Amino acid sequence: MDGPIRKRKRRRRGKSGGQPPSDLNGISNGNVEPSGGDTNASTAVRNDAARMAGADGAASLLHASSSPQTAPSDPAGHRPGRKRKRNRNRHAAPQKPGQVRPLAGSEPPSAGNAKTRRPEQQAAPAAEARGSVHLQTQTRALDRPRAFTDGGPDDLYAALDLGTNNCRLLIAQPTRPGQFRVVDAFSRIVRLGEGLGATGRLSQDAMDRAVDALRVCAAKLSGRDIRRMRLIATEACRAAENGELFLERVTGETGLQLEIINRETEARLAVSGCSSLVGREARSVVLFDIGGGSSEIAVIRINDNRSSRLANHITHWTSLPVGVVTLSERHGGRDVTPDVFEAMTREVEGMLANFDCPDIARSQDDFHLIGTSGTVTTLAGVHLDLPRYDRRKVDGLWLSDAEVTAMQAKLLSWDYAGRAANPCIGPDRADLVLAGCAILEAIRRRWPSSRMRVADRGLREGLLTDMMADDGVWRRGRNRRPPVSRER
Repeated sequence: MDGPIRKRKRRRRGKSGGQPPSDLNGISNGNVEPSGGDTNASTAVRNDAARMAGADGAASLLHASSSPQTAPSDPAGHRPGRKRKRNRNRHAAPQKPGQVRPLAGSEPPSAGNAKTRRPEQQAAPAAEARGSVHLQTQTRALDRPRAFTDGGPDDLYAALDLGTNNCRLLIAQPTRPGQFRVVDAFSRIVRLGEGLGATGRLSQDAMDRAVDALRVCAAKLSGRDIRRMRLIATEACRAAENGELFLERVTGETGLQLEIINRETEARLAVSGCSSLVGREARSVVLFDIGGGSSEIAVIRINDNRSSRLANHITHWTSLPVGVVTLSERHGGRDVTPDVFEAMTREVEGMLANFDCPDIARSQDDFHLIGTSGTVTTLAGVHLDLPRYDRRKVDGLWLSDAEVTAMQAKLLSWDYAGRAANPCIGPDRADLVLAGCAILEAIRRRWPSSRMRVADRGLREGLLTDMMADDGVWRRGRNRRPPVSRER
């Protein structure tokens, strides 16, 4: 005989038996719409959503989807007597054939279960696949960086710089106006100009090291669909008697065709690569690039009509035939005393004295230096006391005049072993860094400034910026996309 408590329990079960969970309604009626009202399709979509939600959420969703769902108006839900008692524990009843309740992340139903489905049930896997693809596509669309290019986000550009000391490659994709995202990069110290100052020729060992590095670059370029590339060589190939012969060997062994650029082009590219680091308040800037065999210096004066290309504001420039490799070979880079350091600095000062450039009217706020080279990035890394070099912390860093002086004195106080042990210098640069500091000191004496900005960027970034600007990839609404070309 039923008491009042049992009657209340039966009434509660009758009211809540056929209602799906509210979060399940949100999934089935939101992003993915089941076709034809098929309950198996709805279950498939719910299962897909449960897998995305995680194990805890999946357990409740799958439990609800596998339970019999009886509408309140169904007379079978109100049969009196024994059948109601027999179905009281229906949630614990064994599964019927064809019912599948996989756990979150489990494998799809077995082939035996699939054979027992009716034809209309075969739409469930397709609905699940459609729902999964739809949700995954949305996720990828949110994660993908937005690119403002005329031709879409898949345009890749490449720039290679073979210098006196380093071989560097960048492969990048244009993003926001004036910016790009690096897709792949490569850098290796090859010391192509080793011994060049004494012999006037590239040595066999130096050329072999450079060719090995260029083979790696060629492999990276051949594995991607590059829309446009430019590959350049600088001072070592420019000054060497066998520079042209070496580049012919490079083409024959790697397939890469490099061009030797002149000093003016090198200075303009350095400025283009660092344009985003010039503050809006700046009215004059001296930008310098201390290389392995030469050092480029550009004087920039910015008026009220600032051009989108900072290189258009260069008023004077020079290229000194001295770099960290050539200067250290002349004076010695391993055991550098204060007297040797001063001798190196005065040699560079003599070269700068021949640079005909009017004095710059400057104040503390509207004038500063920008240094783009391994010398200034090394100083920044040592200043920050980094356990290992981190470009994200170095690029764009401001150093005061006192901080630069302190860092130079610190490096000069270390012996060769101490410099080599520093993680931001290492053995590859330990005999070159003080020669770079001497060039920097000569520049600071010619153009005193209260602050200097560090740029971990240079010719490669300038090449990429110029190619993307020439192609108009950052101009919205303009279809100026030229045919695919490989500029070398």
